[in-house]
Amino acid sequence: MAVIHVALAGRAYDVTIEAGLLDDLANRAEPFLRSFGGRAVPFVADKSTHTLYASRVDAALSAAGHSADWFIVEPGESAKSWSVLERLTDWLLTLGVTRSDHVFALGGGVVGDLTGFACAVMKRGCGFVQIPTTLLAQVDSSVGGKTAINTKAGKNLIGAFHQPSAVLIDPLVLNTLPDREMRAGYAEVLKYGLLGDAEFFEWLEANGADVLAREPAALSHAIATSIAAKARIVAEDERETTGVRALLNLGHTFGHALEAETGFSDRLLHGEAVALGMVLAARYSVRRGEMSAADAQRSAAVIAASGLPSEIAALGMECGGARLVDHMRHDKKMEADTLPFLLMKGIGAAYMARDVELADVAEFLDTELNRA
Repeated sequence: MAVIHVALAGRAYDVTIEAGLLDDLANRAEPFLRSFGGRAVPFVADKSTHTLYASRVDAALSAAGHSADWFIVEPGESAKSWSVLERLTDWLLTLGVTRSDHVFALGGGVVGDLTGFACAVMKRGCGFVQIPTTLLAQVDSSVGGKTAINTKAGKNLIGAFHQPSAVLIDPLVLNTLPDREMRAGYAEVLKYGLLGDAEFFEWLEANGADVLAREPAALSHAIATSIAAKARIVAEDERETTGVRALLNLGHTFGHALEAETGFSDRLLHGEAVALGMVLAARYSVRRGEMSAADAQRSAAVIAASGLPSEIAALGMECGGARLVDHMRHDKKMEADTLPFLLMKGIGAAYMARDVELADVAEFLDTELNRA
């Protein structure tokens, strides 16, 4: 078992990583179940996760004298909407959830984002516990308190910072995760090496195949190292006001534009978009003379070897660079007429560039779209 402390003044919490945790959930979550007494405990999950794990959760709670009440959403980004948020908050009010209670989010990033935002606005803030069941959610979205829903204008544009009271991770649940989803989550693991830990990136070069194969020791090490990295950054810049936390967005500006152009669909998963976005960030850093071509190639090679996309041309998008840049203009980080970009001076050395000209980005993307 590993316990990683997220040190925030007044809002500190632990991330517990333990194989088999789901079957011991009542014990691990006991402090967050006390307030319910004889009332059912609210759990939010998507249909797929509910099918896989609801019976185990119900059994674990029942053994400790508790019961669960389930709010089920459709899988995918469509659940992060105003209409689903309204139904969820109405359901929580009907259950009589108080500010002293905790709502449990069992699932991937979509479920965690939706549940966290609902709890942020529920009676001006009630508690919630993250039980992430995808690699991407375990190493990224479940930690740090960013919660949001999507709108027609873009992804995650309506949200709040609302930290969970705990994050409970059972690596064994990843055994049921489809390989494509596993690879998509692994992109976020690679991100931690590329943005600030060259030694971890080197370890992933040597052991990435074991992580993707779900070898227990390698997988647990990758999860714990990733969470520890994020915890340090979040503790230093919780609300992304100093620029430190922005480092976690490496690959995301390019990636979100690609997601938007592909309709936020299964054509390009979020983690796949981030992987390709990191390749583009590295190559654009080379274009600016800030990163060696060898380091950019090394980054792309590791991403490609992981089964993740490394060439934008392979997506077959019928658009130009200017159209992708237009998507970027809706980015939350847009300030007046400028958009800060996460670029790299080398592997493990990401930084924020505030002098990027979007016209130059469009020209760069035209070149990448036509790369043989």
